Amino acid sequence: MVASARTAIIARTAALAVFATLGVPPAAVAQTEAEAAAASVDDARLRAADSEPDQWMSHGRTWSEQRYSSLDQINTATVGGLGLAWNYETGTTRGMESTPLVIDGVMYATGAWSKVYALDAATGKELWTYDPKVPGAKARDACCDVVNRGVAAWKGRLYLGALDGRLICLDAATGKPLWEKQTTDPARAYTITGAPRVVKDKVIIGNGGAEFGVRGYFSAYDATSGDMLWRFYTVPASTQGPFENPELEIAAKTWSSRSMWDTGLGGTVWDSISYDPELDLLYVGVGNASGYNRELRSPGGGDNLFVASILAVDPDDGRMAWYYQTVPGESWDYTATQHMILADIEISGAPRKVLMQAPKNGFFYVLDRGTGELLSAEPYVAVSWATRVDKKTGRPVERPQAVWSQEPARVTPGIPGGHNWHPMAFSPQTGLVYIPTFESLYEYSPDQAFEWRRGYFNTGEDLDAVAAKVEGFEEFARYNTRTHLTAWDPVAGAQRWHVDLGQGIPAGVLATAGGLVFQGTTDGRLVAYDATGGATLWQTSTGTGIMAPPISYRIGNEQYVAVVAGLGGSQGGHFTRITNANRGRIVAFKLGGNAMMPVTEQKPVLAVEAPPMQASVETLARGRALYSSHCARCHGVGVVSSGLYPDLRYSSAGVHTIFPRIVGDGLMAERGMAPFSDVLGNDDIDAIHAYVTQRARHQTGWVEWLAAKLAGRLRIPASWLAN
Repeated sequence: MVASARTAIIARTAALAVFATLGVPPAAVAQTEAEAAAASVDDARLRAADSEPDQWMSHGRTWSEQRYSSLDQINTATVGGLGLAWNYETGTTRGMESTPLVIDGVMYATGAWSKVYALDAATGKELWTYDPKVPGAKARDACCDVVNRGVAAWKGRLYLGALDGRLICLDAATGKPLWEKQTTDPARAYTITGAPRVVKDKVIIGNGGAEFGVRGYFSAYDATSGDMLWRFYTVPASTQGPFENPELEIAAKTWSSRSMWDTGLGGTVWDSISYDPELDLLYVGVGNASGYNRELRSPGGGDNLFVASILAVDPDDGRMAWYYQTVPGESWDYTATQHMILADIEISGAPRKVLMQAPKNGFFYVLDRGTGELLSAEPYVAVSWATRVDKKTGRPVERPQAVWSQEPARVTPGIPGGHNWHPMAFSPQTGLVYIPTFESLYEYSPDQAFEWRRGYFNTGEDLDAVAAKVEGFEEFARYNTRTHLTAWDPVAGAQRWHVDLGQGIPAGVLATAGGLVFQGTTDGRLVAYDATGGATLWQTSTGTGIMAPPISYRIGNEQYVAVVAGLGGSQGGHFTRITNANRGRIVAFKLGGNAMMPVTEQKPVLAVEAPPMQASVETLARGRALYSSHCARCHGVGVVSSGLYPDLRYSSAGVHTIFPRIVGDGLMAERGMAPFSDVLGNDDIDAIHAYVTQRARHQTGWVEWLAAKLAGRLRIPASWLAN
């Protein structure tokens, strides 16, 4: 038992004695004791997190975000004895991306629509829930589903970033809100899906929304009062100032004076944050630019700082210590918001304090986390946009064929990246980083007539042209994306092994001292691999697809492995098929567990009820263009849904009757279908409706049928990579 825990027990024992002498009822004493003990996390306890392997007190277990558990009761020899300990149904059917916290026997997890669940970590019994009641129409501003990746805990409180931009402080014992702050401009399409971090009594939170046109920043709030202490804008508002933080004066020199300032320029901080208490540096990953096409966004070029960058800042005042830009002038949605791991490893015979990241661009970076010096950058997946990263300059050597400002260009990694938000893990035991990886390809097509419009998906692409090329090959386009679990040696800069996971979503990862790597699968299995060689040692079905990363903790003398299940997000909305009910759930396993998993419910087979609609070729083309701009990101290219959102081809006759009211007036806004009357007129909605009904009656041709059959076995052709 650690000293802090012993101290807490002594204090509670003394308090109980005092209460007894005062005649306080036992029930009231028990409630007071429980509330005092809930989420008792502070700076000292997080610094010493490795001395409490029973707990999972912060997003990546420790500030270093290694996602490594030193528990070893479940190991390569015993893992075959794992069974279900308990199951908790969240009552949701959308994306579940949360990393739960487990603190002193209580689990705190989040789900779709930013809901929070507090459970007994040993039994799964619900203690309380909290619903921030995010307006359903806010789903329109979420590029990638109404997901949430978790809460932060600090001194008896929990901190939640809600989808609508609020930072909410909850009492950890009861779930009651204590305060909330609107961290974003409600008039802009900002969202929050990432987990906050708490450092030195400061809650750090960023936001998303670059594709819709927002300006990126991250902020620090006082953990007690909620007062904002500082804010770091990642991109300038002009080249002339005024500059809200001095770093913007550096950044402004890398933008054109004719930049598309109205777009906000992007650079949102929507996920990864790490902290080194010894160096007292906070590390923040910055996202893509808005829009993607640099020649439109910043005419004449420029590095466009600080998009696609890693920033090291002082947590006390937000001042920057150093930065490293992974993709200068970012043009492919290559965010640097992916998981950052801090570790001490030996490079070239010398110990180094490093930061490791596998961002979307396909290169695995190892940086000196004190200075930002590039130590290595090697491709961990196939990369065609650059030949290498120059070790002297730290800059990628781009291939001219990947530039798409004038003509379409086929590039890998594609939009999903080589690695997305799904957290990787580092094992000090093996020295390997375990990366959920994508093998993807995408054709970027420029829209030469592009102009930024509020309420649109403002990437600068000709989305209609993309749809025209893909809609006849829906299955091929969906299933030619492959995924792997990749074991990467960060010292050698080389892959040691990988597991081919087929099509779907590469879920987040957990590494343990038991010599194991745990990862979920799209088809709903939780799998344990041998951390050294990648052999499958154990697997079980959870009945629901998994994207989120597992965690491990211990209650008494029993080790648990738990994971949040439920498909969704950008990958769940486009790169897989969801054929079951997609019931959101939290499951926990232990040795000898014998609980029963609920039966998986399959979705019913639907019939086409779309009415025949007469429409000209011009109307259908216009409908496809509008559908591609506003609808495809949820309902699928070519009106082929993954199953996460309604497949409009199978809408009921009643839905078709009120189609204009649903799309224009927001008749189903509380279910996430926001109104679009601000950007679509009646004729526009009619054109979309005609296109939807035409696709509902579309008959697959033999070429498409063959592509669908072959897609599951195809790899990206080498000739495509050499485009």
